[in-house]
Amino acid sequence: MDIWTILIDWIQEVIMNIWIVVADSAKARVLSAEKPAGPLSEVASLEHPESRLRENELTSDQPGRAFDSGGQGRHAMGTAVEPKQHEVIKFAKEVADYLEAGRNARSFGKLYVIAAPGFLGHLRAHCPAPLTNSIADSINKNLVDRDIEEIRTHLPEFL
Repeated sequence: MDIWTILIDWIQEVIMNIWIVVADSAKARVLSAEKPAGPLSEVASLEHPESRLRENELTSDQPGRAFDSGGQGRHAMGTAVEPKQHEVIKFAKEVADYLEAGRNARSFGKLYVIAAPGFLGHLRAHCPAPLTNSIADSINKNLVDRDIEEIRTHLPEFL
């Protein structure tokens, strides 16, 4: 084999490998297709059980209290982000970091994102530009608990 044959084989392998991430706020599944019209197989699963907890299970106590600046009154201090929302954002970053590591390792040439409506925006916000550029399409649906065959029906016939 000459160098050109090896290079062409490598390029085709990278370009042809397609990842599909299916996620919600507590679980992400990474699926792969070796060919644009090929079947899907699961290559990884990420879980974040903290996102499923109720608000009172995520906080240990009541918010602190502060004095009013112009008087004797006191009021509860708020938080910038609610604890449950913080866990969702944290998981979105974890998923984006995993996908970016896969992109850097050239594990895929094209990416499809299927995510629950409340999670897709957070995931997009944490995707760096090179990863965003590799996204072929995104679908705003929660299919994370569906079987692989059903997920495949929501994707283009030719990935």
